[in-house]
Formats: sequence, structure tokens, C-alpha cells
Amino acid sequence: MTFASLSSLSALSYAQDAVNLDDLLNQLAQGKITQTKQNQARESEFKGKVNQQQNMLNDMGYQRDNALVLSVQLEQNFADNEIDLANKAEALDKRLGELKELFGVLQQVSGDTRSKFQTSVISAQIPGRGQFLDEFAQSMGSSSKLASISEIERLWFELQREMTQSGKVTTFNREVVLANGDRKNAEVTRVGGFNLISDGKYLEYIDETGTVAELIRQPSNRYLATTSDLLNSRSSEQSTTAFALDPTGGSILSLLVQAPDLKERVDQGGPVGYIILAIGFVGLLIALERLISLVFIGSKVERQLKSSIASSDNPLGRVMQVKDNNPNLDTETLELKLSESILREVPKLSKRLTLIKIISVVAPLIGLLGTVTGMINTFQAITLFGTGDPKLMAGGISQALVTTVLGLVVAIPMVFIFAYLNGRSRNIVNILQQESTGLIAERAERAEAQSDKASQSPELAGQGA
Repeated sequence: MTFASLSSLSALSYAQDAVNLDDLLNQLAQGKITQTKQNQARESEFKGKVNQQQNMLNDMGYQRDNALVLSVQLEQNFADNEIDLANKAEALDKRLGELKELFGVLQQVSGDTRSKFQTSVISAQIPGRGQFLDEFAQSMGSSSKLASISEIERLWFELQREMTQSGKVTTFNREVVLANGDRKNAEVTRVGGFNLISDGKYLEYIDETGTVAELIRQPSNRYLATTSDLLNSRSSEQSTTAFALDPTGGSILSLLVQAPDLKERVDQGGPVGYIILAIGFVGLLIALERLISLVFIGSKVERQLKSSIASSDNPLGRVMQVKDNNPNLDTETLELKLSESILREVPKLSKRLTLIKIISVVAPLIGLLGTVTGMINTFQAITLFGTGDPKLMAGGISQALVTTVLGLVVAIPMVFIFAYLNGRSRNIVNILQQESTGLIAERAERAEAQSDKASQSPELAGQGA
């Protein structure tokens, strides 16, 4: 195509240079002769290359035949090697004999020991034990290398050291990650293979990072108190002391720290729980005020019983003043006056006690309301999400139970408080009634004595008439 283009351009240039038709014809004839020569040259070149291509094809065929022969040889060698490998493996099995069982036992013991060391708090004091066990277990799993005496002895040594250290209480220094994320070097006490403590707090060993961290949430104070006792006993070299340890290596401790404290349990009650506590607090304040008031009134009444002079600062004195203020009243009128005075004192002694009784009745009813509300929330969660995840129902059940407990916790003391305060007020009222009865009896005896004296003396009787 390039040659044809050049020829066309050449002919075009010739045509442009031609002066007449004869010149143009001559130019075209010369161009045809030139193109014919070029085509002949190209044809000769193509024929020469045909022989070259045939030679290349023959070479490729020869190489293919050689490759096929080599493939057959390699397949035969592979088959021979497979037979030879099987024979050698059989011979190796025969020579190993019972050593294969030893490899399996060593591999199992190494794996079990490594798993034990991952959760053992002893690794916090003796790090780097797991790397040897991993390498030893892998080498025993391959069954291509005999275990050396030193490796077997080291495995025995690690097992023996774990058992020995599990019966010791040891103190050592190492870096501890605090609950706020800070790190510091602290004195750590290890209690056998059970617990780690430092500064009166429980620690945990994290095998993935090889760190010792302080528990973000500690158990209750009655368990923390034993850590201080242990540290004090070691400093004072006491022989024995009480300590709360976790024989499971951390499982029980993790459950204890997850247990909600008092505030969290109250929070589970929700708004209904806080209402119950508020009502109980109000009832407690009322009861405290009534108790102080009745104690003061009772002490004044007791003092008044020992005195013959009526005082107006106590109910008994005010009742006695009625008799002193009405010395000439007859017995029946005086009795009515004293009864009226006692009735005026009763509301002062028993005021707000009815409110305490109402609180003792209302508190469990509000708790029952919270129970019903919590169960409604639970059934709504079941309707929406099913029963596959118990955590979705835990909130409603917690509210139902906690509100019931809070209602009873408030109601039961309120019942006893009401009974006690009501009894004290009734005792004071009984004293008032007894003393008023005594005053009436005294006035009646005096009147009867006067009437007897009048009947014995006619002169006096006449004057009395």
C-alpha cells in the first residue's frame, strides 16, 4: 500500500509536470515498468521467506517431540519417587515405632500447657513461656524430628514450676495499666494461680498483649477489704489471713464486677422506683418528726406525773389545769370537761400518723404499678423482636421486679413505724385518761365525804338546805 501510494504520488507529480498528452503517456508507461519491477522483487523476497518459515516449523516440531519425551521421563521419575517415598515413610514408621505415640503425647501436653499458661496469672510474673511451647508443639506435630532430652526436660520443668508457683503468695514489681489508661510501675502481689492485687485492688492478666491491667470495675467493698488485709498481713509477717480469691482464675470475679450495685439496681426501677423512694423518704421524715415530738411529750408527761403542780407545757398538765380551774364543779360536769380536754390533746398526739399508714399502703400499690408497666414493656419487646435475645426483655423484667421490691422495702418499715408511733401516742392518751379518771374519782370521794359529814350534823345539814 505504501508503494502504491508512492507510485500514485509520483504519477501525480509527473502528471503535474507533463506539458502535453504525449509526455503524460510516456510518464505513465515508465511508472508501470517501475511498479512491475518492484512487484517482482517483493515476490522473490516472499518466496525466500517461505523456505525460512518451513525451517522454523521443522525446528518447533523437533522441540515438541523432545518435550514429549522429557514429559514421559519426568512422569516415570515422579512415579518412581512416589514409590521410593512411600517405602522410606514405611521404613521410618517401622523405625520410629512407639516414638510416634510419644510425639502425639508431647504435642497434646504442650498444647494443653500453652492453653493453661494463656489464662494463668503466673505468666504475669514469668513471661515468655508460651513461645517455647508453641514451637515444641509444632515440631512434634510434624513427626519428622525427634524430641531432645533437653526439650522434654524443659516441658517437665515448666509444668513443675507452674504447680510450685500456684501454691505461693509472691510480690513482684512490674508495669500496671490503671483503670484510666495510665501506666505505672507498681508492686503486684500474686496469690497462687488465682488472683493479682495491687494497692488494694484486683488486677487481670491479658495474654494477648502480655499486660497486667487494673479492673475497670472492682467488686464490692467486702471483697476489697480482704486485699488490704492480705497486704497488711504480709507486711506484718502474719501467718494466716482471710482473703477472697477466685478459684476459677477470673470467671467468678468477672461475674461479681458485673453485678449491679445499689444505685444501679434503683436505676433499673425507672421513674416509678424513684417515686416510691421519694414517698418513702417523706414518710421517714414524718416518722422522725413524730418520734422526736412524742419522745419529748412523753418525757414531759412523765415529769408531770411526779409533780403536783400542773404545767401547761404538756398534755397531762393541761388536763390537770381543767380540774384546778373548776374547783366547784360537780363530778359529772368535771368528767365532761376532762373528756373534752383529752379529746383536744388526742389530735396533737396522733397527727400525721394516718399519713404514715397511708404511705405503708400506697407504696406496694405503686410498686405493683411499676410491675405491670415493666411486664407491658417486656411483652412489647417480645412482640417486636421475639424471644431470641433475653437481653431485650431484661429491662422490663428488671423494672417489674425492682419496683415491687422497692414498694415492699418502703411499706414494711412504714407499718412497723406506724405501729410503734401509734402505740406511743396511745400510751400518752391512756395516761391522760387514767389521770382524768383519778381526778374524777378524787372529786367524787370528796363530794361523798362532804355529804356524809352533812348528814351527821343536823345543824350543818340545815345550813346546807
